[in-house]
Amino acid sequence: MMTTKKLAVQRWWYLMPIIFITYSLAYLDRANYGFAAASGIEVDLGISKGTSSLIGALFFLGYFFFQVPGSIYAVKRSVRKLIFVSLILWGLCAAATGLVNNIPMLMVIRFILGVVEAAVMPSMLIYISTWFTKEERSRANTFLVLGNPVTVLWMSIVSGYLINAFGWREMFIIEGAPAIIWAFIWWFLVRDKPSEVTWMSAQEKADFQAVMDAEQKNIKPVRNYGEALRSRNVIILCAVHAFWSIGVYGFMMWMPSILKSAASLDIVSVGWLSALPYFAAIVLMLTVSWLSDKMQNRKLYIWPLLLIASLAFFTSYAIGAQHFWVSYALLVVAAACMYAPYGPFFALIPELLPKNVSGVSIGLINSFGALGAFLGAWLVGYLNGITGNPSMSYSFMAVALLLSVLLTITVKAPGSEKKAQLATSHR
Repeated sequence: MMTTKKLAVQRWWYLMPIIFITYSLAYLDRANYGFAAASGIEVDLGISKGTSSLIGALFFLGYFFFQVPGSIYAVKRSVRKLIFVSLILWGLCAAATGLVNNIPMLMVIRFILGVVEAAVMPSMLIYISTWFTKEERSRANTFLVLGNPVTVLWMSIVSGYLINAFGWREMFIIEGAPAIIWAFIWWFLVRDKPSEVTWMSAQEKADFQAVMDAEQKNIKPVRNYGEALRSRNVIILCAVHAFWSIGVYGFMMWMPSILKSAASLDIVSVGWLSALPYFAAIVLMLTVSWLSDKMQNRKLYIWPLLLIASLAFFTSYAIGAQHFWVSYALLVVAAACMYAPYGPFFALIPELLPKNVSGVSIGLINSFGALGAFLGAWLVGYLNGITGNPSMSYSFMAVALLLSVLLTITVKAPGSEKKAQLATSHR
């Protein structure tokens, strides 16, 4: 088979910046609520702690319900059209958050924001599986998911300064505008398939398609969506992503509030301290994705890292708030290890399922991730509110991550069934 080194390298420098920026903007507009919660929105609108955690989580409820429909549209119609419309709508919703005057209006906007952003992650993963081969996919997925920690890193700093200079309303309006502008740049630059672009030669297109076709020959055929979505591995991966997302989004949404209450810091200092865990995550994500593609062993770069994250949360809880800096260092470790496995995880799915059903399976798996994110964002905020400290929520996130570890170990790796059958036939 032709090696990926001979394939069109311009795919990386042309597509990756576009993919990265698009997902970064989606993350900006979903994550900045945590800063508003830490800096006055609750007082201004008369929101209780319990209601605040529910509002922060409502995004993920809308996100949960529309993942699969969005994935079906992306597979059958067009990723390009879907993302264009989504960019405009979520930019408008994000900016509108700065104009709300009551709790019901805020709840509706957060839910709608989740609906219009629902298709972004699965659509982008489908897009990557169309443009990058098996040997490249973990790195490509990582550049997509890097939009998460990189955005939270700079957003943590910028949002702190914007709120300090103007207020939480102006922060939402200013940070919602870039998505609307980017929608038109996206439409101009992106095409759905390699056959539609002018920056690859006819030979490069043919060589790339030959490699992609050869990959599909090694995957067991699946007749339809129903068979794929009922398969053992898909069900397990849905549960893995749900428990994993409890930790990731519980941490992401409430890190600013946890830091502010633990050390009585001003909002700018909270922004800087909230950024460091995401810098560590970026470094580890890049390292892990490279190793995963080199070794072609996805599971090895998923569950051990999630186990370390779980232990870091448990230890941070055991140490307690009286040792703030040690506890904070453990949170940095937890964040890095929670984010690092995303590239290998999403590279694993197209290796388990044929192309005709892998896109919708990604949507289902990601929708359960959204359900876990809803529970994480809501219950972590709720537990912090009723206890007055993050100790119980640390334990909750640690247990959720531990369950994701145990489930990941049970996933049957690509080719394992065929190897088992061969071993049985030779006895």
